[in-house]
Amino acid sequence: MTDGDSLAALTAEIVACRRCPRLVEWRERVAREKVARFRDEVYWGRPVPGFGDPSARILIVGLAPAAHGGNRTGRVFTGDASGDFLFAAMHAVGLANQPTSRRADDGLRLLDAYVAAAVRCAPPANKPLPSERDNCAPFLARELALLPRVRVLLALGAYGWESAFRVIAATTGIDARPRPRFGHGAEAIAGRYAVVGSYHPSQQNTFTRRLTQRMLRDVLDRAAEMAAPP
Repeated sequence: MTDGDSLAALTAEIVACRRCPRLVEWRERVAREKVARFRDEVYWGRPVPGFGDPSARILIVGLAPAAHGGNRTGRVFTGDASGDFLFAAMHAVGLANQPTSRRADDGLRLLDAYVAAAVRCAPPANKPLPSERDNCAPFLARELALLPRVRVLLALGAYGWESAFRVIAATTGIDARPRPRFGHGAEAIAGRYAVVGSYHPSQQNTFTRRLTQRMLRDVLDRAAEMAAPP
């Protein structure tokens, strides 16, 4: 079985997961009740797998699917404002073939990058419980193991930063302690991986200009530079 086949098999396993009763109830209720602007759409309402280039050198780690973004479209960062901001920046630096993505079948391709969330179901108030994070953690570890060319984990937000070190520890046995401090542009080395931090492209950060397109592009450029073969 090729790595691509193994990723496809893992994707099917993720989509079928019902391990966390609170998250199952929430994601399915959101998909059933919808919001007015999407009332005519069929929601995904299931766990959201990672996606991207199987030969990626960069793994981008977010928090969880948005209730009316990934939980609606079935692809992480697709169909919401955070994804609009992220993919515009990725396209600008050559990591995506187009600057926008509204649906899972809209032709978006990631180039040398793979995107996944630490938690695969949309959580209430965007706050997963520690037990829910731990239930999902093996999925990210298995994805990383099936992406053998990854050299850099780009963490979106403090939650992504902690999850990046957790998945490295689960995959390699190297647990960076004390944990390097998160910050925008923060860098750390953990075994064979580098970890780079960015503020999350949530509207809370982009509307206040805590995170700008230039800032995100600079971090993506730095991740690409660190991931490049010697």
